[in-house]
Amino acid sequence: MEGIEITQGKVGARRDIAMLMVKGYVDTMTCSILLNKITENLSAGLLHIIVDMAHVNYVSSAGWGVFVGEIKGIRERGGDLKIVQMTPEVYDVFEMLEFNRILSYYESIEEAINDFDISIGLDITRSTKRTYNPVAAQPTKAATAVAQIPVERPSQLPRSGYTSGKRRKIEPRLLPLAEKVKIAVTEDPRRGVFKIQKTLRQANFGNTRVNIFKLYGLLRKLNLDNKEKRYRFYRSR
Repeated sequence: MEGIEITQGKVGARRDIAMLMVKGYVDTMTCSILLNKITENLSAGLLHIIVDMAHVNYVSSAGWGVFVGEIKGIRERGGDLKIVQMTPEVYDVFEMLEFNRILSYYESIEEAINDFDISIGLDITRSTKRTYNPVAAQPTKAATAVAQIPVERPSQLPRSGYTSGKRRKIEPRLLPLAEKVKIAVTEDPRRGVFKIQKTLRQANFGNTRVNIFKLYGLLRKLNLDNKEKRYRFYRSR
């Protein structure tokens, strides 16, 4: 049985941004706890909310429903909710379900704070202490049962293979890592970071093993870090 732990704090130049540091699992059993925390902040007039998910191991469809269900109302009131620091496992599902089209995501807390402060007209270039120092709070815990996320996948896309210039004659296993990644994306742009990692381990890719965080960083460097970008790259080949 797993649970959830939420620590509350305030950040930003004016300390008017609610920071929720979440740990554990956000699923059917615990999502109501997260929803209550978000509602409490909205009721207190804190319409700018950052949810730090650096230590969240799993988010079920019910968990994502909390964010998607609340975001419209928050924005209608002039606020916003931003998610930061998802693990690759959680981000892969976030992207696969295309919640990146609805919710704002940032790699770091600082980026999210900057965006909020800019939105209210603050000059973030001035000397202002804006580090994250959460206020000590009693963690909230609940026992949970991990649920599976039902995901419908599109029908198989035609695989184009790697057809760029002279490289079409070179075996993928002989190419640098970045080129292998491009081939994997060209073959099937629906592949997320974990599917790409698995593909690279195949014999025709030279049984290449790469750390998931290094791979995600490389995808960002290649501008292939989400489904939309990978489809754009696929269509350009």
